[in-house]
Amino acid sequence: MKIGITHRLFLAMLAAAVMAVISMVVIMTWSVDRGFLRYVNAMEQRQIDRLAAELEKRFAAAGNWDFLRREPAMLARLVAESLPAREEMPFEPGPPGPLPGDGMRPPPPPERMVHHLTERLLILDARREHVLPVDFSGDVAELKALRYKGAVAGYLGLAPRRKLSEAHQLRFIREQKLAVALVAGVVVCLAAGLSLLVAKRLVRPIRDLAGATGQLAAGRFDTRIPVASSDELGHLARDFNALALTLEKNEQARRQWVADISHELRTPLAVLRGEIEAIQDGVRQPSPDSIRSLHGEVLRLNRLVDDLYQLSLTDIGALAYRKEPLDLGRVLVGALVSYRAEFAGKGIAVREEISVRQPITVFGDAERLQQLFVNLLDNVLKYTDIGGELLVRLTCHDGAVTVDLQDSVPGVPEEALGMLFERLYRVEGSRSRARGGAGLGLAICRNIVEAHNGTITARYSPLGGVWIAVTLPVGEHQP
Repeated sequence: MKIGITHRLFLAMLAAAVMAVISMVVIMTWSVDRGFLRYVNAMEQRQIDRLAAELEKRFAAAGNWDFLRREPAMLARLVAESLPAREEMPFEPGPPGPLPGDGMRPPPPPERMVHHLTERLLILDARREHVLPVDFSGDVAELKALRYKGAVAGYLGLAPRRKLSEAHQLRFIREQKLAVALVAGVVVCLAAGLSLLVAKRLVRPIRDLAGATGQLAAGRFDTRIPVASSDELGHLARDFNALALTLEKNEQARRQWVADISHELRTPLAVLRGEIEAIQDGVRQPSPDSIRSLHGEVLRLNRLVDDLYQLSLTDIGALAYRKEPLDLGRVLVGALVSYRAEFAGKGIAVREEISVRQPITVFGDAERLQQLFVNLLDNVLKYTDIGGELLVRLTCHDGAVTVDLQDSVPGVPEEALGMLFERLYRVEGSRSRARGGAGLGLAICRNIVEAHNGTITARYSPLGGVWIAVTLPVGEHQP
């Protein structure tokens, strides 16, 4: 039989409560036994004061202790006379009978009580010698001096009880233990009910989480669970909801990614198929122009496939990085040199604010950083109007180096700036390729920057276009 977490938690809390109650009962029982025994001994010590006065009176009449030596049974009578009446004795209800009064004497104490007290009495003379033989072993709690004419005539002591023996005392102890047991039973029942409620309350969020996890595993990423507390379970519920939201967004992005790739691949394939079928049907004759057109579509398709491959490699972390200390300024200048002819051909003025005299060292892959800057410069070349302007600045501050690329018009709407680094995203509403590629270059740039523990952002440029800022940590070792 499989025991659920609710029952296990309930049994654990109930077991802890039962152990606590048992410990309480044991301690209280021991305390009642010891406490009542001490009380009875203290009462008996006070009761022998009457006996001491009676012994002093008898000694004064006889002048010595021979009256006890000749008649040892007299001690029992003296004890019976000195003890309180039955009605005055605590914890001794006794049988019902006529009330004392009008000259009636109260009933005497029980004989067993007199006998039990007498056999524990110790009477010594002035030289501390036994007046009567004793029939017990053990220490006497206190010796009370018996005086005659101001001098010590003897001593009276009472050995304390080791255990309770009187019926009324034992009955009182049983009643107290029964009361403790009843209280313990009530406490255990209350603890059981409370433990069950607490166990159900604690397990309910876990059951909700388990059910929601099953829904999530089945692909229903819109599943959410209510957050009803601010404790660890509440934090777990919030983390689960955040996970579900992330998975939902990733699923939406995956579907959009598949749709976008299908669209990007369908267009060049459709052009290729149309031109090839036109040649097959004799509508067009094979010519250098048609072959160049087919070749151009193949190259475009090849570039798209290469970009997709590079992006997938950076996404899964399979792109090889051979990191080493390098001068970032020289890498950036090298990328700019390779694009000077293209910028000059389009009439784009490039203004460089880069100092190569003092090297700025970063720990990175020179080839991948070169690819990063080439992609960014290629993006500027594609989307900047003829006769535009490009500002490239390299600055170092607070243990980091920042590369700024600011171009001129056309600009990007404010709401589109945060989407520039998304794969297959283009600002223009149509998917025309008149001004650019498939929209994968900036997504690859973001992955390369993140692989170097850096950040890349886009915002409005004072020149009218886009301001791309790449920030990388400075240092000769892995940050």
